[in-house]
Amino acid sequence: MPKRKLSGVVVSNKMQKTIVVEVETMKEHPKYKRRYKVHNRYKAHDEKGEYLMGDRVVIEETTPISKDKKWKVIQKINPTK
Repeated sequence: MPKRKLSGVVVSNKMQKTIVVEVETMKEHPKYKRRYKVHNRYKAHDEKGEYLMGDRVVIEETTPISKDKKWKVIQKINPTK
């Protein structure tokens, strides 16, 4: 079974070896068919502490590392300008 991958923005890096990534997805209301944004926050494993707040990263689902941490950082996404 393939592992889920999500992309989001680092909103906190204050913990040791852990970052908080906020992922934004679009949902559609079942009755009114209007699309709206939903934000979810995931704790991800960052072994070296190399990711800073504001970085766009890709996280991948993994076996549980701790009680709340079930994701690990795969790569940093470079902003295109």
